[in-house]
Amino acid sequence: MDFYLKESSLIVDICLLAGKIMLQNGAETYRVEDTMVRIASAFGIEQSHSFVTPTAIIFSIEGYERTKLIRITERFTNLEKVSRVNQISREISGGSLSLTEAYSKLQEVEKSPDTYSLFLQIAAAAIVSGCFVIMFKGVWTDFIPAVIAGGLGFSAFVYIHRLVQIRFFVEFFASFLIGLIATLFVDFGLGQELDKIIIGSVMPLVPGVLITHAVRDLLAGHLIAGLSKGAEAFLTAFAIGTGVAVVFYLF
Repeated sequence: MDFYLKESSLIVDICLLAGKIMLQNGAETYRVEDTMVRIASAFGIEQSHSFVTPTAIIFSIEGYERTKLIRITERFTNLEKVSRVNQISREISGGSLSLTEAYSKLQEVEKSPDTYSLFLQIAAAAIVSGCFVIMFKGVWTDFIPAVIAGGLGFSAFVYIHRLVQIRFFVEFFASFLIGLIATLFVDFGLGQELDKIIIGSVMPLVPGVLITHAVRDLLAGHLIAGLSKGAEAFLTAFAIGTGVAVVFYLF
């Protein structure tokens, strides 16, 4: 009996850890729940129940009295970790991993650093900003101003977020800085179309993945998760728009 309880507890821990990693790194709610149930089923638990929201995961299995809950306080977008958890889940379903091996691998994924360095992320955001200007039919002379504004804005987003945990204010300050830099470029004659520069530069901050997941969760029937993600995406878009609007009002 004690062995069964110990084994059940480890299965619950494995499912919760897998769900936590996926939810923190940008996976959809329905995918998190499905993965947890599949892992439990692969270890012989036919009846398991999971309830996932963007801020919490609740999981229980039949015959095991304890229901466990974990809180999710931070969320990022790192689909590499989501892919690695999916691979571990497939290995568990194939019977190639034991309980301890699966738990160890999941811990390695959780503790692993970001796939791309901070410098590379900032560089990518800068280049993407310039490319969006051209995609929105801007002129090539605005490419460099957008690269600089987008890179500095994304850098401010990263570093301010380390000091301030409220994302609304972080996104507001980042978009405000982008608007200010773009305005200075145009005022000094180094840029031509202010609107195209700002639009291209704020694109790395736009919550595209969050909007997609909100719609997908709503279509899948996860109303709480879908509405909460939609609200978060709206607040992010509102913060970005407010930051730019303040620049227009002041200058």
